[in-house]
Amino acid sequence: MADEAGGSGFNIHPMEQFEVVPLFGGHEVHWYTITNATLWMALTVAVASLLMLVGSRSRAHVPSRMQSVAESIYGFVHKMIVDVTGKEGAKYFPYVMTLFLFILFANLLALIPTSFAPTSHIAVTALLALAVFFSVTAIGFYKHGTHFLKLFWVASAPTLALRIILAFIEVISYFVRPLSHSVRLAGNMMAGHAVLKVFAGFAGALGLAGILPILAITAVYGLELLVAVIQAYVFAILTVVYLNDALHPGH
Repeated sequence: MADEAGGSGFNIHPMEQFEVVPLFGGHEVHWYTITNATLWMALTVAVASLLMLVGSRSRAHVPSRMQSVAESIYGFVHKMIVDVTGKEGAKYFPYVMTLFLFILFANLLALIPTSFAPTSHIAVTALLALAVFFSVTAIGFYKHGTHFLKLFWVASAPTLALRIILAFIEVISYFVRPLSHSVRLAGNMMAGHAVLKVFAGFAGALGLAGILPILAITAVYGLELLVAVIQAYVFAILTVVYLNDALHPGH
């Protein structure tokens, strides 16, 4: 994760690790091109699927480590949905579970040296966020029809003028959701990996004197491990909160 020092200065390019490049020759990237992003997203799906398939295969009364991990994730996500939305939201558990697993393992695999972080790209996180936005909006109108619009009407406000102002604010905040939902994840992942690359560049350039950057890398890496898990949780819990608004739109 480090560039070699060049000349009298440091030749560190922390943003190069986010470049999407074709895997099989060429320099142009089209929608059908197999890239490093494609590879690591495929590995993410494979690892997450393998964990759940292997973990749920035996269903032993005394669970193995893999089964314990799979059951813990399953129970954690299910409880999160039920606690926020009630039992009515449990039917949407597979979707939220899929989002959580994909983001979690994409973040964790991105911590492997020379790997690629798909969730550092706004194109990936925006697609996930837009899928959530359109899904919960469709669910809201499907279940409540035009009554779903009560989500934007704060009936408890004391005056009509204040209700209109609050409705305008609520509409804006609702349509900003995909932006904040996606930028939060991509920004955190990109910032953390860029910091790691910078410290790694200093460590490689300073040689034997690079002990301090190495200690900093260790600390930041531990922090990034925590961030990887927290960001998966944040994305999932916000999805559940938005789902709850669709199921129970009244203020």
